[in-house]
Amino acid sequence: MVDQDFIQQAVDLALENARSGGRPFAALVVKDGNVIATGVNQIKLTNDPTAHAELSALREAGKALASPNLENCVVYASGQPCPMCLAAMRMSGIHRVVYAFSNIEAEPFGLSTAKIAQILRMPPESQEGLSFVQVKPKQDHDLYSLWQNLQTE
Repeated sequence: MVDQDFIQQAVDLALENARSGGRPFAALVVKDGNVIATGVNQIKLTNDPTAHAELSALREAGKALASPNLENCVVYASGQPCPMCLAAMRMSGIHRVVYAFSNIEAEPFGLSTAKIAQILRMPPESQEGLSFVQVKPKQDHDLYSLWQNLQTE
């Protein structure tokens, strides 16, 4: 299969999701030319703000591969992935993302995440509408060293 075929599958899933009352987004995770996971946007269904199609597909791909490392996979998305989904793709090792509809195309429908992407380019402490404060615990813990030691046991 080629990019066009996988994008069509993602758009078809997005259409089906929209017809079922969901938002018009879907994603596929493909490895070695095979779809290993799919996801649709379930924000309205679950009231979970992280229930994006791409995140659902990444979760399912991790389960299917029994690994959080998705380095040799490609994500096909019906819409341009938001910053949260892009961050998750980066953290999972995805190196290629293909999408059908851009933020510019989504903007007239209130579905663009371009403004959030622009805000996130600023340091967190400079972002309007976000209080970003570090508070150290009362008891000093070397949390990360403890974790590292547990990994080697």
